[in-house]
This record gives sequence, C-alpha cells and structure tokens, in this order.
Amino acid sequence: MRTKLWARIGSGVAVAGVVGLGLVAIPAGAGAQPELPPVSAEELVASVGQTSPGPFGGTVEVDNALGLPAIPGAPAQLANGTSDVRIWSDGTGRGRVSLPSAQGERTLVSDGTTAWAYDSEDRTAVRKPVTAHEVQPADPTRSATDAIAQLRQTSTVSVDGTAEVAGRPAYELVLTPNPTERTLLREVRIAVDAEKRVPLRLTVLANGSPDPAFEVGFTDLTFGPQDPALFTFTPPPGTTVTDAPEGTGEKPQRPEGVQPTVVGDGWDTVVVARAPQGDRSQQRPEGAPDLSQLGTPVSGPWGSGRLISTAVASAIVTDDGRIAAGAVPEQVLTEALAR
Repeated sequence: MRTKLWARIGSGVAVAGVVGLGLVAIPAGAGAQPELPPVSAEELVASVGQTSPGPFGGTVEVDNALGLPAIPGAPAQLANGTSDVRIWSDGTGRGRVSLPSAQGERTLVSDGTTAWAYDSEDRTAVRKPVTAHEVQPADPTRSATDAIAQLRQTSTVSVDGTAEVAGRPAYELVLTPNPTERTLLREVRIAVDAEKRVPLRLTVLANGSPDPAFEVGFTDLTFGPQDPALFTFTPPPGTTVTDAPEGTGEKPQRPEGVQPTVVGDGWDTVVVARAPQGDRSQQRPEGAPDLSQLGTPVSGPWGSGRLISTAVASAIVTDDGRIAAGAVPEQVLTEALAR
C-alpha cells in the first residue's frame, strides 16, 4: 500500500480540530450589517465561553493566504487558495468531516468509540480507538474560546459592529495585541452568532497587509439533529484497513526528552521542542517533499538551522533537532532558542 504520510497528518489535524476540538468557521460574503442590541466585549467573551451549539451541520470555507505550497498527498485545505469542507456533529462527541480533493475525497468519522480516516483515492482506511480523554463534545466554539482565553490578558478586546455570516446575524469580536507584544499578527476577528453565541468565522490579519492571511468559517449552517447514519463508517469493499499506532485506551505520553518548553505568553509565545528521533533511514513517502530543504539557512549563538516563515507564523528547525515556532518574527525565535 502506498504510504500517505501527509494525508495522515492532515487527517489528524482535521479530526482534532473538528471531531475532537471543533472547527471555527468563514464568511459567505460581506453581507449586510444587521441591527443587534448593544453588547460589551466582556459580556460577549463571557457568553462565548459558556455556550454549546449542540448538533449542527454545515459547509466551511477555508481561505488560505499563508504562503504554503501545495504538498503532494496533503489535503488541499493546507495549501494557498480557497477550498470547502463539510462537517457534521451530533453535539455529544460524534462527528464527520468530508475533505474533497482533486482525486477523490478524504472522510473522517468518529462514532465516539472509534475514529476512521478514509481516502477514496487509494481505498485505504486508518482506524483508531477514541480514548476516554478524547471523548468530548464536538464543539465548533472550543478553538475560538481557547484562543480568547489565551490572548485576552495581553490584548485589547472590543466589539466592532455586526456582520452576517452564513445567513446568521453576528457580533464582530476583535482581539488586538498590546503594544508590548512582539508578534506578526495585527488582530484576530471572531464573528459570534448573536443567538447561539458560538463563533461563525475566524479571521487572522498580519502586520503590513490589509487582507486576511487566513479565514475559516461557515458558508451555510444548520443547527439541530443530524442523521445518525453520518456518524457510522463501514469500509467500502476492497478497502485496505490498518490500525493507527498507540490506541491503548490511556492518554498517550510524549517520549522522554521531547516535552516542549513554552517561552513567553500571549501573542509572542514561542514553543520550543525537540523533534522525536525516528528512523532517519526510512524513505520519504512517494511524492512528499524533502522538508530539510524548506526555508532559508540561519545561524546564531544557539547554533544553525533553517527558518520557515509564513504571513502569520515562523519556525526555526535547528540542525541539532530542535524546533522553535510561534506567531513571531525571527528575533523572538532566536532569543527563545538561546535560553
């Protein structure tokens, strides 16, 4: 069977983001600015943290201008451009994600007990038990709520009018970094549903550009019970099924020596970790790029490596196996590595 490393990485991200942690959603267009009762920023933030959307289904549009190249075998949603994703949740931990691709479709399904990642192109499916710590409501607000919780203490938080997203009236919540924060980001905007108080759109704007670097949000959305058949999966005839590593039923532990170090807080947080030392003799999957050649060479008192930059984030991969990453300029990364 042809190995699909990048497909599995993309599947893992999507499962964690939608089935487990939730997916915040993108605008279907500018739309009118609906008239809504005034609300303070603190009241809006508090209401977002206390709500759950329950079951829902919809289409999410991803508008990616991060500067990432198309990677063979990876979901199209990771590369520059606009793409759609279909998502469903039963509101109790079961979910389904459909990721269209040029050659077929990747389907991610969790029934609360087992998670599946199916690739129709090569007719392969990866099966993984859902452990106790992973069984949590499929809540599309969680990612945005976590972002608000992490950034609010180092931000100016405001409400900047209203918007219509996926046909629903919403408030525009804006988080702007304090002047002391050294970050590539100018602001993060979250459109919050006026009735449900759940995020409908997430917009990330970088310094030096008036256009969003990244947006993700609903173009259509329906709240209410979903077809239970959506949350079950039976491999089609002829599918090669494999079991994912791990899956012992216990929360997986990072190998000794690879626990990340967090330097700073808020917008200029840098995570420094040591890459796991796998079998370097293994051949790269068919069509996958040589990641060691990405970025540009850099060096300093911390050593040498390669700098990989996008509009909203940067990372340094050192020659001795460390990785430093954050929504920060290069200088902040090198300071974190030198500690």
